[in-house]
Amino acid sequence: MSYFFTSESVSEGHPDKIADQISDAILDKYLSLDPDSKVACETLVTTNRVIVSGEIKSKAQNIDIEKIARSVIRDIGYTNRSYKFDYKSCKVDIYIDEQSTDISRGVEKKNQGAGDQGIMFGYATNESDNLIPLPLSISHKILIELNKIRKNESELISYLRPDAKSQVTIEYSETNQPIKIDNIVISTQHDEFDDEDTMREVITNDIKNILLPRVKNTFSKKIQKLFEKDLKILINPTGNFVIGGPHGDTGLTGRKIIVDTYGGRGAHGGGAFSGKDPSKVDRSAAYATRHIAKNLVAAGIANEVLVQIAYAIGVAEPVSIFINTYGTSNINLNDSQISSKVEKIFKLTPLAIINRFNLKSPIYRATSSYGHMGRESKFTKSNLNNKLVELFPWEKLDYVEVIKKEFFG
Repeated sequence: MSYFFTSESVSEGHPDKIADQISDAILDKYLSLDPDSKVACETLVTTNRVIVSGEIKSKAQNIDIEKIARSVIRDIGYTNRSYKFDYKSCKVDIYIDEQSTDISRGVEKKNQGAGDQGIMFGYATNESDNLIPLPLSISHKILIELNKIRKNESELISYLRPDAKSQVTIEYSETNQPIKIDNIVISTQHDEFDDEDTMREVITNDIKNILLPRVKNTFSKKIQKLFEKDLKILINPTGNFVIGGPHGDTGLTGRKIIVDTYGGRGAHGGGAFSGKDPSKVDRSAAYATRHIAKNLVAAGIANEVLVQIAYAIGVAEPVSIFINTYGTSNINLNDSQISSKVEKIFKLTPLAIINRFNLKSPIYRATSSYGHMGRESKFTKSNLNNKLVELFPWEKLDYVEVIKKEFFG
């Protein structure tokens, strides 16, 4: 029998994502001045207030954290006092201490141990163009396109505010192949309308006739066919969505970890990413496992791959590596044998991961909305230190040939 699977995404104006972006912008600033900075930065946002706390050890001094927070809030689009949260008038409180010496002792030794114990997962599936689960890929794309309209093409839809959420349900066959998109839910914050019935009609028409055709056209022909005529679309189901952002709901760093990764498919180790420098394996090892899973799928080893690695604090080598192909392996090896070959190909000490992806670069604010996985790896010039940096390097398919040689000879 067929089954249904659903994933959601949230916009950069969602309260939790505001917090993630502030934390990662602070991290980027420290790394741009001192690549060896150790940062664990948490942000809370609520009605016209920002609270930044954490532990930071860095040679960079006199960083204007308040200025960074206000800049992020402005860039997102909270520029109007009527939102009850705006970059000019919000109060910013800062509580920063230095990293614990008990932690830094294990991280800063020559062979650099893991910054904490924990389990990290990476996942890839060939059901989508970017090898992440299709419901999440479409959910992200809906909000990316909505954000482009809000910021750059407001003449198309003039009433959009920064906060928004999307959700996509796909029907799958019993062999786990997407059959069709069953329903899409979109909730977008908007300006006041004089009449609620008019509001519903205008927003519904604009989403159906402007936004969704743009979203559909960003995908391959194969995926476009899943947007069938009987697709159910729910738009702002509660009615008005004027009160939003931190005035409508408190936001906190690290509270959208499923949106950040695979939309509930595969698995998640539980650790958040944003605000953490790459010595924290919560972040760096999660990127490394995604890189392994994606390259294994792209190399044709399996149609679907989950990779788990685990660390002990202060110890460089992982304490375990696990591979699950969910019975989709295309080769005559079991998952344990695949895992043994992966261990030969990929060095997974924190230092090796950091060096492989150049993770001491200021690249993290770009990751803090619309997902850390499934994005395009590309080089760009950092506006923080004017150096060329590579965004999303863990999304590269640079190990496909190495994998093929190891597995096929």
